[in-house]
Amino acid sequence: MGLSLAGRLELVQGDLTRLDVDAIVNTANSTLLGGGGVDGAIHRAAGPRLLEACRPLGGCPTGEARITPGFELPARFVIHAVGPVWRGGEQGEAEALASAYRSSLGLARAQALDRVAFPSISTGVYGFPKPLACRIAVATVAEALRQHDRPGQVIFCVFSEEDRLLYQVELARLGAACP
Repeated sequence: MGLSLAGRLELVQGDLTRLDVDAIVNTANSTLLGGGGVDGAIHRAAGPRLLEACRPLGGCPTGEARITPGFELPARFVIHAVGPVWRGGEQGEAEALASAYRSSLGLARAQALDRVAFPSISTGVYGFPKPLACRIAVATVAEALRQHDRPGQVIFCVFSEEDRLLYQVELARLGAACP
């Protein structure tokens, strides 16, 4: 059956860059050199050393993730996950999105991180439909948490009320109580 999810999933509506956790996940583009939305906000909050740390990584393929220090963020690390651009759903987008979450969690385990916060990957300018992205995120993270004891807690950090309600429904389906 696996490990329990009790107390290991949390939903927060707010600013990802202000969370005091072991790592926040960045919705990065494949260059890892910054962009708009969540990516831009994280780069601004972390300061210029984040860009300097990303340059030698040489980018990151869709569905994978890379890790850097958090620099000026409260989070010790930034996990840069590259989600897919939505192209209608017939180009492997769902698997690529799930892979970005799994890769991020794998990096968290490798670093023995206990608390990791995710935004909603690929739902901004990449156009992934929010309800489907939410289902994939919650199911993928729950599956990983049932199989591994690290990270001990995953926080889904959303910015909008619309996203909060989507995640609240998906987490309730798992029996996870979230405000």
